[in-house]
Amino acid sequence: MRRFLDGFRDAGRGILLCLAVATALTVPLGGCAGDKNKLPPDEPADKLYNEGLTLLNRREFGDAAKKFEEVDRQHPYSEWARKSLLMSAFSYYEIGKHEETIQAAKRYVALHPGSSDAAYAQYLMASSYYDQIPDVTRDQARTEKAMEALAEVARKYPDTEYAESARKKIEVARDQLAGKEMMIGRYYLDQRNYPGAINRFKAVVTQYQTARHVEEALMRLTEAYMAMGIVNEAQTAAAVLGHNFPNSPWYQDAYKLVQSGGAAPQEDKGSWISRAFGLKQG
Repeated sequence: MRRFLDGFRDAGRGILLCLAVATALTVPLGGCAGDKNKLPPDEPADKLYNEGLTLLNRREFGDAAKKFEEVDRQHPYSEWARKSLLMSAFSYYEIGKHEETIQAAKRYVALHPGSSDAAYAQYLMASSYYDQIPDVTRDQARTEKAMEALAEVARKYPDTEYAESARKKIEVARDQLAGKEMMIGRYYLDQRNYPGAINRFKAVVTQYQTARHVEEALMRLTEAYMAMGIVNEAQTAAAVLGHNFPNSPWYQDAYKLVQSGGAAPQEDKGSWISRAFGLKQG
């Protein structure tokens, strides 16, 4: 971001020099009674923009955002407006004003899709959704929205640093969604609603295999199936857990649970659990 700001500052200084003479020749109009209701004249775009940069460097992000917005208001469709729109999105992001960040970044991408900075604008928008991800006890609609926006960054700009960061954030978001499924599944398990629990743990195993919750999900499947007397599925869940995570403490628990029922972990190739992991690995 430092290089990003420096580039904008250099461009601002260059154009500022070009406009200095023209600005100096501008003669302000004298005040008179008939002009009281007239709007004040627009300020030069470069002046407003550089004032915004000054505020940004002082970390006065709210005031900086307003200054950049003023550039866009007074000089729409100019090159200064394009730069200011992105800078206002960044300024809002720095103070956690996510909706304002999203709106500014979204507008930038819509107006300037071919810009070299469009990737950064898209990333700012996705990061704003990501920063609003709630804990697992809350509704996860924002988490899903964050994943969609982050996936868009990775898809549109695959070779950028933003895509790499987006992919990492997607994994965190996926883990969050898996955690939500696990929380509900454990609740159903405690209530002895075994079919309901199995459906939740199945979602983790089939949809979120890279999440850290998969080991526990397989163990909980073993537990639920044993409680229902469906021993072959319990054996398969334990066997798949042992094959993929042999050193997991969850496997030790699953092994003991199956063994307590007079059986041993053994994979049934026709089981949905076996097929799920076979598809991922094959």
